[in-house]
Amino acid sequence: MPLILFVLLTTAYFNAKGQAELLPIDHNLQLNLGKRIYFDTAHKVHTSMQHYFVDEIASDGISIDSLFTAGYPDAKPWMRKNWLFRKIFTQHLVEAGNEDYSFYLDFMPDMQIGKQGDNNLWLNTRGIELGGRVGNKFAFTSHFYEDQGRFADYYTRYANEHKVIPGQGRARPYNNGGFDYGYSGGSISYTPVKYVNFQLGYDKNFIGDGYRSLLLSDNAFNYPFFKVTGTLGQVRYMVMYAQLIDFSDFPLENDNALPKKNAIFHYLSWNATKRLSLGLFENITWIPRGFEFSYFNPVMFLRPTEFANGSPDKALIGLNASYKIADRYVAYGQLMVNEFRAKEVFAGNGYWANKFGGQIGIKGFDIFKVNNLNAQLEINSVRPYAYSARNHLMNYGHYQQPLAHPFGANFSEYLAIVNYRFKRFDARLQVLTATYGLDVDGVNYGKDIYKNYTTRPADYGVYIGNGLKTDLLYLNTKIAYMLNPKNNLRIELGYTNRREKNAQMNDKEQVISIGLRASFRNLYTDF
Repeated sequence: MPLILFVLLTTAYFNAKGQAELLPIDHNLQLNLGKRIYFDTAHKVHTSMQHYFVDEIASDGISIDSLFTAGYPDAKPWMRKNWLFRKIFTQHLVEAGNEDYSFYLDFMPDMQIGKQGDNNLWLNTRGIELGGRVGNKFAFTSHFYEDQGRFADYYTRYANEHKVIPGQGRARPYNNGGFDYGYSGGSISYTPVKYVNFQLGYDKNFIGDGYRSLLLSDNAFNYPFFKVTGTLGQVRYMVMYAQLIDFSDFPLENDNALPKKNAIFHYLSWNATKRLSLGLFENITWIPRGFEFSYFNPVMFLRPTEFANGSPDKALIGLNASYKIADRYVAYGQLMVNEFRAKEVFAGNGYWANKFGGQIGIKGFDIFKVNNLNAQLEINSVRPYAYSARNHLMNYGHYQQPLAHPFGANFSEYLAIVNYRFKRFDARLQVLTATYGLDVDGVNYGKDIYKNYTTRPADYGVYIGNGLKTDLLYLNTKIAYMLNPKNNLRIELGYTNRREKNAQMNDKEQVISIGLRASFRNLYTDF
């Protein structure tokens, strides 16, 4: 059935109108548009597949800029007073277009100063972003950021250990404890007919309805991919080929190309009813060893193919589900399975190869019937060794970071997010608690997905929290004033309180910051 569907969608010709423009992956934007995405789109959006198509959310035909500005008050006369004020408050730096095309270009700053105890923290980001469309079938985006910064202690430790800035580029030392790094990406989206879309990009993707994803998230750095999406009725099917990078034991001081690995992703989404949506996910990751023609079949269920190849590669499957409650709440969940034995699962003896994880959550829009008050509660839990492999080049990671949850494996997490917008003011509160097991005395207890799972200390008695049991409390609050919704330019005041505690340490960190920020992207600091 998936093969027949794929062939029909990619060879048939339809005269119906389609659109290729994509909505950025940004949690705050999606919370602000949540009611429209889940409840006001005539059951068209496959909410677990991001990026979203703009024309499915803007069902009344409005532009992508109108989605960005939705809910914000109209600009005051003084904001339109002259060219400079218009560029700051109401327009892109460069914009042009009509019914047949559109183009924009923006300068995207992220300038912050902060304090952690006696340490001065700062961030100096200069970015350029451009994008547009030609007709309704072709759209493009491109962005580049040059960054220098000095960060909180826990963030700095991560960058030094993993050799990257979380979610961004390689970390190079800069100016007495700081880092210099870059971030670039972009994509081309082409919809030749209504039911088929092709994307070629160097970007991120996200599968799920939650804040986190246990299947595929935007946690890691950008990667090159080619994606084909086909839609027929309430069914959408995606196949994506990607090239990933692993340099965990690679000497970065030389100029050789970084080690590569390949991955294929399948996802089948079905809006079963007006309230219930279901999704089936599959991934195979492998080390290049010549052209693996068998993996370039766009059909799901490649596990038998992988087994026929001698099971040399990494396989991951998963389920996603969401259910709309009333007219403003959505319950959702995921199940990720890397490997398991039913007999061992029911035995309850902590068999190491029962490698799976789960997510359950609920989010609401205009809760308590208060306009622009949105909230989200979520629980995530993943068993040890779930995303690791016998060779780190085959693990479920890219650029030294997990492709799914930023904690890797061997953790349980509880988080709550509340966001409230009043006119141009935006307030956000996030509280997160987690328990996980860290490695101790050089023993691999399964949290670090880049460690070989054959180095585990035992086959049984493997449970979440094994190792150096550690508790994390993370609280972050932000208050922002939106200057220009079109490029998310805002003045932002933030406060973070982080405590990580175990038998060997009790690390307490508090950070306060203020800055001028722009861009639509998720950069995670809650780990």
